[in-house]
Amino acid sequence: MSSTEPDRPRRTALDALHRSLGATMTDFAGWDMPLRYGSERDEHIAVRTKAGLFDLSHMGEITVTGPQAVALLNHSLVGNIATVGLGRARYTMICQADGGILDDLIVYRLGETEYLVVANASNAQVVLDALTERATGFDAEVRDDRDNYALLAVQGPESAGILKSLTDADLEGLKYYAGLPGTVAGVPALIARTGYTGEDGFELFVAPGDAEKLWQALTEAGADAGLVPCGLSCRDTLRLEAGMPLYGHELSTSLTPFDAGLGRVVKFEKEGDFVGREALLAAAERAAAEPPRVLVGLVAEGRRVPRAGYAVVAGGEVIGEVTSGAPSPTLGKPIAMAYVDAAHAAPGTAGVGVDIRGNHEPYEVVALPFYKRQK
Repeated sequence: MSSTEPDRPRRTALDALHRSLGATMTDFAGWDMPLRYGSERDEHIAVRTKAGLFDLSHMGEITVTGPQAVALLNHSLVGNIATVGLGRARYTMICQADGGILDDLIVYRLGETEYLVVANASNAQVVLDALTERATGFDAEVRDDRDNYALLAVQGPESAGILKSLTDADLEGLKYYAGLPGTVAGVPALIARTGYTGEDGFELFVAPGDAEKLWQALTEAGADAGLVPCGLSCRDTLRLEAGMPLYGHELSTSLTPFDAGLGRVVKFEKEGDFVGREALLAAAERAAAEPPRVLVGLVAEGRRVPRAGYAVVAGGEVIGEVTSGAPSPTLGKPIAMAYVDAAHAAPGTAGVGVDIRGNHEPYEVVALPFYKRQK
């Protein structure tokens, strides 16, 4: 899966296929990835109304095994991994000793003593190094499995029907944030009901050598249902509408989970100590006493698009900062997520704007997410 040439982005097992489809490629976290195949707006709408097919092979897979695998993960991560049942998954975070977020993760329990940790592409090496360092003294092995997996995602309301035509796995019994081993189009896969779009969907972990066969089978099975290939650009607007945080934008080492409004993922009640516990206890107390800036949604009254780093203003004062912004195909207006002072965080707060090149463009403060699918 990796390029042998120095200083060149890594390429996924589907690289040649993406190019044959006319994809616009971009360097993302050291990987050459498809940004879009045609219209990112059309790709976005396909996922909201039908289905989209994504190559996510840049994500970082790390396997943790051994008698003390769960003890190591409970020590290393903020969540309680001991309560993750076989075949289930959990959203969690790995933090520094000072409580700063190193990455947000999904952990799958594959066996009695086997876990798959999926990190963001940009942080995969950081997470691998942290877990390896934290494994000292534990009877557990941390294994870099990035080259052993390709990852395809089928997302959208038609995704279950498309996948059902290619597998005899019990998709109807597969809950959200669960995974099971199965065969899809004759390809062995870990079938997970997870995603980053706000829609129902599945992520399929397979051997890199099987990725092209599976992509082609999914494309053929989804043709009549309106399935289209989708790039990272529409994945970003989909996750933004769904109010899902992106590392480097809504999450960073300068923020604790409590600063990000995600304190619920920190489980102080779990057995044993964990990295960052003391700092996170202090952060929880600070957040309860004096709320930090709050992550909110902003919807434009005009047409100008806010971008990460733009100042949020009210009464001539800076009250926050945009973390992500884009035109929303679903709402038909520009939207943004931003951290703003608690005094201006209530939905409907009047007088809030975004400084776009010196003009204070009016924005409505709304609760996140902007979009929630009908169950």
